[in-house]
Amino acid sequence: MIKTKNLNVSIGDVDILKNLDIDIKRGEIHAVMGPNGSGKSTLCHAIMGNPIYSVQGEIFLNNEMISDCEQDVRAEKGLFQSFQYPTGLPGVTLRELVSYMDDKISSDEVDKLAEEYGVAEFLSRNVNIDLSGGEKKRSELFQLAIRNPKGILLDEIDSGLDIDAIKLVSSLISSISNDDNAIMIVTHYSRILKYLEISKVHVIVGGKIVTSGDSKIIQQIDSNGYAQFQEG
Repeated sequence: MIKTKNLNVSIGDVDILKNLDIDIKRGEIHAVMGPNGSGKSTLCHAIMGNPIYSVQGEIFLNNEMISDCEQDVRAEKGLFQSFQYPTGLPGVTLRELVSYMDDKISSDEVDKLAEEYGVAEFLSRNVNIDLSGGEKKRSELFQLAIRNPKGILLDEIDSGLDIDAIKLVSSLISSISNDDNAIMIVTHYSRILKYLEISKVHVIVGGKIVTSGDSKIIQQIDSNGYAQFQEG
């Protein structure tokens, strides 16, 4: 569903990611972990098509190569990225935004889903303005549920959240995950992963995937950190 082959990403003369191969199938949730500055968020941006990066290699969504597609085309094809620091949209309410995302959804359906995601009180407010970190993350997941994308990129969605917010956000992610989508969660902490059914874990250090495997890797990181994966 989300797949990269021999993905290399750079900015100018600086190489960030090197020869990354990831294959997230339908119904799977993959965690991409690594220390700060390892290139985890860059992977999200590259898959989404952020034009500031120079990208070589192949990127697929639902078996279709999208490497040459612009960001908006990738979004139209069913790719969604949440951000560590969601952008505020002054002058645009959350209800207006989701109505733009799906002009066929009824107001009653929006209200019902907003109640489920705990964002009903935000519908009449400007998007991501004067919201806490946890409220912004709930708002993004609500938008994600409206879009119902095929490929989902969650970049540090647990950043700045307390334990109660992490439990809530993880339950919302679980409710979104289904047999018709694929999810990639980028994080350097294991906290949120403990509340999710993770299909596979990839560890990035120095721009390379140094190991991939099942959730036992999360326990290894909790016990010994990322130093165990450092070269030399």
